[in-house]
Amino acid sequence: MHKKWSLYLGSVSGIKIYIHWTFFILIAWIFLMHIRSGHGLEEGLWGVLFILALFACVVLHEFGHALTARRFGALTKDITLYPIGGIASLEAMPKKPVQELQVSVAGPLVNLGIAVILWIYLKSTDQITNISRIQHISLSGSFFALNMMYANIILAIFNLIPAFPMDGGRVLRSLLAMKMDPVKATAVASRTGQFLAIVFVFVGFFYNFWLVFIGLFIFLGAGAESKAEEMKHALEGIKAGNVMLAEYTILHPDEPLQKASGRLLSSNEKSFVIMENDKVVGILDYKSIVAGLHEGKANQKIENFMQKDFIWLENDEFLVDRFLQIQSEQQSIFPVRKDGKLVGIISLDNIYKWIHTRQHSFNH
Repeated sequence: MHKKWSLYLGSVSGIKIYIHWTFFILIAWIFLMHIRSGHGLEEGLWGVLFILALFACVVLHEFGHALTARRFGALTKDITLYPIGGIASLEAMPKKPVQELQVSVAGPLVNLGIAVILWIYLKSTDQITNISRIQHISLSGSFFALNMMYANIILAIFNLIPAFPMDGGRVLRSLLAMKMDPVKATAVASRTGQFLAIVFVFVGFFYNFWLVFIGLFIFLGAGAESKAEEMKHALEGIKAGNVMLAEYTILHPDEPLQKASGRLLSSNEKSFVIMENDKVVGILDYKSIVAGLHEGKANQKIENFMQKDFIWLENDEFLVDRFLQIQSEQQSIFPVRKDGKLVGIISLDNIYKWIHTRQHSFNH
């Protein structure tokens, strides 16, 4: 499925690789930084090459997570590169803490493995130098591999910080989950991460402002991870059929977009199932309707605006097994089927409302 604002690079072992447009800002910044500091064009190109090589290591790091997760039946949809690193979109995390532990450490172990390989190469060619000299050397020539070795060691250490959304946060959570309830383990790991984030922000104001941004990133990520775990816990044992909406509007692909806009105004529905000959052929969401209307295409057929590549949910499958995928997909509603036939629809908002209503009922 297409990822907005990202360039598709290809697919390896069934996992799609994307690069977000903001990554190119980093490339341009690295190049200009070297030029402005007086290092010249050649050093600027070496800087760009180094960043590209480093992010290739980041991709391998994410494949470490993805391929380890696949061993436990958890598939990865894609990997996206951002200036801050890579993100592997797992459809689900393994349920057993020991499996999550293995998935979490796999990425940093890949970076350490790359560092070991580079160390063996540098040692065999007599290019090892003292780490204190790193800040005084360039990225070009024989120093390229040396810097790459140290960069991979730093990547591994940084990712093992015991705070969400870093790998170390998941390592801590999985270790705690071996002794306590998963929700409580996540809460403890999240609070630990937020405490470290506050320390980073405080230290950053005095020493390095980048630590402020890292601290904010960790603080927000820790809170989001805790909330997501609470959601998954609330969905334990709940099937798609328990949450789905059974009343919804069905539109035909040959109908004009104007009819869909009329339903937007006359109901609370924001997305619609498109059917032809008793078969679901697409999903039409709010953004597509509004974009079409703004372009003056109200009389064109719905089939020109609908999403034809979409994911189904089965009536009897447990929602907790698909929750991560539902969260990450660029899909507004998910049709639910039973024995091959459409029986309802589910949206992320629908799930949130159902959870909140259920929790409110239990509290009263």
